[in-house]
Parts: sequence; C-alpha cells; structure tokens
Amino acid sequence: MACSEEVGMLYRMVQIPSVTGAEQRLATYLASEMRKLGFSSYLDDIGNVIGEIGDRRLGPTIMLLGHMDTVPGHLPVGIDGDELSGRGAVDAKGPLATMIWAAVRAAGQTAGRIVVAGAVGEEGISPGARHLLSGDKPDAVVIGEPSGARTVVLGYKGIMRISLEVTRKPMHTSGPAEKAVEVAADFWHDMQDHVNVKNAEMRPFERPSATLVGLRGDITTARAEILCRTPIGFDAAGFGSWLEDRAGGDILTIYEEVPAVRSRQADPVVQSLSSVIREHGTPARLKLKLSTSDMNVVGPVWSVPIAAYGPGDSRLCHSDEERISLPEYRLAIDVLTAAIPRIAGKVAASAAGAPAGSTAARTPR
Repeated sequence: MACSEEVGMLYRMVQIPSVTGAEQRLATYLASEMRKLGFSSYLDDIGNVIGEIGDRRLGPTIMLLGHMDTVPGHLPVGIDGDELSGRGAVDAKGPLATMIWAAVRAAGQTAGRIVVAGAVGEEGISPGARHLLSGDKPDAVVIGEPSGARTVVLGYKGIMRISLEVTRKPMHTSGPAEKAVEVAADFWHDMQDHVNVKNAEMRPFERPSATLVGLRGDITTARAEILCRTPIGFDAAGFGSWLEDRAGGDILTIYEEVPAVRSRQADPVVQSLSSVIREHGTPARLKLKLSTSDMNVVGPVWSVPIAAYGPGDSRLCHSDEERISLPEYRLAIDVLTAAIPRIAGKVAASAAGAPAGSTAARTPR
C-alpha cells in the first residue's frame, strides 16, 4: 500500500486494536514512532503515551490531548479511494494522529513546549485524563475529538451515570404488592418527568436530559442504568438529593459525575483555530456537543484556554460505518500545525499582560 507517512501511521494505528482497557500495544507503538519523529516519549504510570517536543524554558506548554481507546467491535481496516475505514478511525485515532504530525511540524515555529498525550480509558470514566491532572498544568489545551476539519468545539455537556438496585419479596405475579422490575421502571419514568418538566423549551445544550440505557429484572430483583446529560450550572447536588429521596430504601449509586464545560469564542485556542480555518477558505463553525469528552475532566480543573478539534464526522463514532476522509485528515494537520504557534503566542502575550482573549471553562454565556 503506497501512502504518505501521515496516512501510514494512521492506518497502522487503526490496525492495532485498542478497546478500553487494552491500549498498551498501541501506546508502545506510538511511543516508538514519536521517538523516531524527534519527541521525548514514554508511557506514564497509568498507561498514557506522552510525547514532548520543544523547550519549556522558551515559552508556554501547549498540550494536545487525545485518546487511544475505542469502543468494542471489530471492523475491517482498509483504504478505499480517499477514505480510511476501521474501528477508531474517527473516534479518535484520526484526531490523535493529527496531533502527532502537527506537533512535529509546528515545533520549529513554536517558542515553548508541545506535549502530545494519548490517554487511556476515555470511552470509560477517563482514568488517563484524571491521571494527567496530578502532573504539571499546561498553559493551553487542544482536545483531540472528531469535530470536522473546519469546526471547533467550544464545549460539552456534563454527565451523571446512575444505577438503582431494587429487591422485593417473592410473590405470585397476580399479587397486589409491587414487583422489583415495576419499581425500577416507575423510578425511571419519574426521573424522566422530573428532568423534562421544567426544561422542555430550552435549547438542547442548555437543558438536562436522561436516557435509560439498561433495565433488567423480575419480580424479586431489578437494576436500572440511567445516563443523565447535564448543562452548564446544573445543580448536581440538588438533583442527587432528589434521586436519593425518590429511591427511598432502594440502592441508588451515582458512579460518575463530571460537569459541563464551555469556552468562549474569545478563548485563545478557539481564536487561533478559527483564524487558520478561515484562511483555508471558509469561516470556522463553532459547535457545542451534547456528549462528553476528556475536556470535561481537565477543563474545569486546569481552567486554561481549551477547545476540541480534529478530523472526522462524529456521526460515525461507534458505528459500523466508521471511516475518515483522508483529504480532511491532511487539512486538519495543516490547520493544527498553523494554529499551535498562534496559541503559544496568544498565551505568552496574555501572561505578559497583553490582551489575548480569555477563556471560561465551565462558565455560562
């Protein structure tokens, strides 16, 4: 197969299975490839692959944070015309490969250090991104997710993952007492009504929403699994109290909670990406996503300029039709390459006291 180095790396990345929890083989490959490209690279204590290039003494640290893991499901890997298909091509090996090549190309133009991080477990509860929070805080972050090469993502909704476990005494199906699976179903309907009743007229990004993702049980035992997407400013503590009260004596567990996050259009990362996209012929589209990403994990804690960017059609994420346009992949590399030194310049100017825009992770409009 004759192809460029950039396409060859992405092809190999997609060939290497890396379902959540089994990313080590891909991490080892990427660490080796990044060393060949001039990075100082290593695997950290939790399995993230880290590549560093440039000199932190000369300017700010720009982190390009992608993820290596994919959802389960084998798809044939191949190139057909201008498209590369396979599990992870879009979500999110395409964006991660984009970051590696953009960092290499931008290093000589950027005063400072560029860190590429391929995190583990983003499709789960983001242990890789959470581990990065214990290290040095970067001065700006680009999150590697499929936005489309001409689109910048400003923010993501938050998430609460909830389970309810119900136990009741054995009885005949004709008995009048409540059955466990009926109790779990009633809890879900009441929760859905509670979430929707005051928020139906709001825009999707501004209102909470709940999805029943699992319900199994019978007369004596039942378990409901519920996912709630939450907006900026959502009262998670108050909602948790309502859930506890509604659950009564049944076992309620909130096993993941991350807040919504949003940057402003004046954010230096957003501005830099948008200006480069505009120079490539079209105005940048700015999006708010109803899903979550590692931006939700690191954004509110680091509170630095941040946005998400990467090639790929997010509608193909997790699907059996996952494929990425190679011209778009190349365009995204060009865009990010040009944006990185601009981000560094804006961050350095801001630190020196010059106006360079601002960011407001987890701040409403």
